[in-house]
Amino acid sequence: MFLLLSLCMCGLLLRGDAQDRAALWRGNDRSGRCQYTFSVPSPVEASCPQMGGPEVENLKARLSLLEVLVARLTGGDTVGPQGAGAAARAQSGLQEALNRATGERSLLQGEKERLEQELEGLQRRMEEMRRETERLRNRPCPPQAPIVPPSPPLQDSGLTGPAGGSIPMSHLMTRPNRQGDSSSLRDSEWQLGPAGFQELKAEVTEVPAPDGSEDNTGCGELVSVGEPVTHRKAESIAGKYGVWMQDPEAVSPYGPSMVWRIDTIGSDVRQLFGYDDMEQLSKGFPSKVLLLPELVESTGATLYRGSLYYQRRRSRSLIRFDLASESIAARRDLPHAGFHGQFPYSWGGYTDIDVSVDEQGLWAVYSTSKAKGAIVISQLDPNSLEVKRSWETNIRKNSVANSFIICGKLYTVASYTAPDTIINYMYDTKTSQGKSVAIPFRNKYRYNSMIDYNVAQRKLFAWDNYHMVSYDLRLARQPAI
Repeated sequence: MFLLLSLCMCGLLLRGDAQDRAALWRGNDRSGRCQYTFSVPSPVEASCPQMGGPEVENLKARLSLLEVLVARLTGGDTVGPQGAGAAARAQSGLQEALNRATGERSLLQGEKERLEQELEGLQRRMEEMRRETERLRNRPCPPQAPIVPPSPPLQDSGLTGPAGGSIPMSHLMTRPNRQGDSSSLRDSEWQLGPAGFQELKAEVTEVPAPDGSEDNTGCGELVSVGEPVTHRKAESIAGKYGVWMQDPEAVSPYGPSMVWRIDTIGSDVRQLFGYDDMEQLSKGFPSKVLLLPELVESTGATLYRGSLYYQRRRSRSLIRFDLASESIAARRDLPHAGFHGQFPYSWGGYTDIDVSVDEQGLWAVYSTSKAKGAIVISQLDPNSLEVKRSWETNIRKNSVANSFIICGKLYTVASYTAPDTIINYMYDTKTSQGKSVAIPFRNKYRYNSMIDYNVAQRKLFAWDNYHMVSYDLRLARQPAI
């Protein structure tokens, strides 16, 4: 009816004065209904203040609709119980996604720091190789020496080359520590050969043991390492690298079958997971989770006599954490030790300080600026963490992938990625002498970030690219004195 009336008026006015003008508007009202509005200029007033018009009313109607929608979305008075529940679930989901993204960001930040450290190490090694190349290029050629017949092989050297000939080892020898010399290392007292650092070749040769010479209850030299046995795979990226271990002299309330584990990727590594036994580890059911008071640096931790020993993040400090009281029992700096990427193993990962346990007690493997990157072995007091005695070897720490100690003998592994590599060097702290060896070793998953000797089981424990694996060992019988 309203539309018809407006149209009729439009017809009457259009037939009037040609100067009269009419206008027709169409728009929604506040309730959303379509409304037509017809208007004509006043025949008397030339102009009047503009008070709005259909456009403004249309805008108001749209704003009203938007207000209703916003009120519903933000949980206003018009939101019912179902809407409130949906809003709460949406908020909870968003918070969970935010927490997950924050955790992943933390892990990626830790991985980024590790990769940056590895890049710096590679750049340093490239610069060293460039300088060495220039030095060799500028060195004059030595005069031609006359050919002399080969000398007879050395007796009792214990090492044969690929063709069966003896290899002299004088350049591997280091001085024995004098009685009472506990921690100071004097460069002038070390008798290093002219070769400087031992360069080891990755030649794999069999090391057969004579009949009846094996004795896994004794402390002879390592003869062979078995195939890796997988016990568990880590669940997340935090477990790409890690350390797992058992206490060879467990203290109440934890028994000797307890297995402990730390995932070491991330910027906040402080969780220590405990499993009742190997079976519970394989199932992934921890019975205890301890939160360490100080952050852990890399994969060099170990357990001994009821305490966890580890390196504090970004420092040369060693920490003894008592499992029973869940508190720090001792803390001490390892004198002059490199840390946070100064002298790591070849795979990087801030593996500057490696703490381990064998039949003779607690050890630390590291290097110092004074040792110029060569491996230093120190025996530690398990209560106070004081250095009792030290040995400096003749092999660079960053030239080997990892190391472990059995019966006071240090063994190094040549590669952390090659599936078939070797244990290439052995240093005996009893005689203060080192030599090359070639014992086959398998990196089944091709990224071995931790290798330690488990005294309780007399096996090697390793962490190979998310996987916790173990290796059986064969030791030669210790010679009678």
